Amino acid sequence: MRQTLFDRGGHMWSGDELDLGAYLKRIRYEGELTATLGTLRALHRAHVAAIPFENLDVALGRPVPLDLPSLQDKLLARRRGGYCYEQNSLFAAVLEHLGFTVTARGARNRTRGTALPPVTHAVLVVDLDGAQWITDTGFGWQGPLEPVRLSDGVCVEQGGWTFGVSVDDTGLAVLRSRRREGWVDLYAFAPHPVLPADFTVMNHYSSTHPHSKFVGQVVAQRPGPGVRVALVRDELTMARTDGSSKRRTVAAAELGTVLADLFGIEATDAELSGLARTFGTDGPGAGA
Repeated sequence: MRQTLFDRGGHMWSGDELDLGAYLKRIRYEGELTATLGTLRALHRAHVAAIPFENLDVALGRPVPLDLPSLQDKLLARRRGGYCYEQNSLFAAVLEHLGFTVTARGARNRTRGTALPPVTHAVLVVDLDGAQWITDTGFGWQGPLEPVRLSDGVCVEQGGWTFGVSVDDTGLAVLRSRRREGWVDLYAFAPHPVLPADFTVMNHYSSTHPHSKFVGQVVAQRPGPGVRVALVRDELTMARTDGSSKRRTVAAAELGTVLADLFGIEATDAELSGLARTFGTDGPGAGA
């Protein structure tokens, strides 16, 4: 018999297994839970404000499981963060649990120059009231604070940051960010959906391949209204909506304090000791 996307009774993202109360407590959300655009926006804002983007398990050489019980243990119970596959897998489960129609896309990161990279970024698309919305809680400090309508020519401001969308005749969509120097592409994705199993394949590359931008270095990032913060290796950057930025080098001895104070990540002494072996070394490149 032919298998369909929804052979699990309509719970492709395991939304039936979600501990909604634990999630809402983690993101400090007490608003509406109906499947409306207002709820989608509010949940997205609260999620990216509360759960940091980080790759510490990858930097420590640990596996990165994507099953919902593991995600809930790490991101909710242990109050850690994660990168795109973790963040958006959890958010997809939340949206599915609440009755939203959510699918995923595989995207190519366009922030790293002119090279044509593999499809390694996972992004969600929500269908709501006849429109589609790019919904992405896992693109790090450059990512949107709220969903962005998936329609050619869209331009929106979120917390002082401006995002735009272009869609060509083939359906290829590009999410863009406006900077002082003009528009910068963030990532591009085709219209066909990808599945949780595809996340597993992309996650394996991102967490283990020597060419992955997440292997061999510390990455922690947080978007926000007015200011974005990123730690990549030992370089800490704070960027503001007026185009200004400040950078400084973080000493290995203060890594734990920086992770806790700026990103809300409480790493153990054993984890900090393991991170010190890669912290400050030349990794393969920037994070998300």
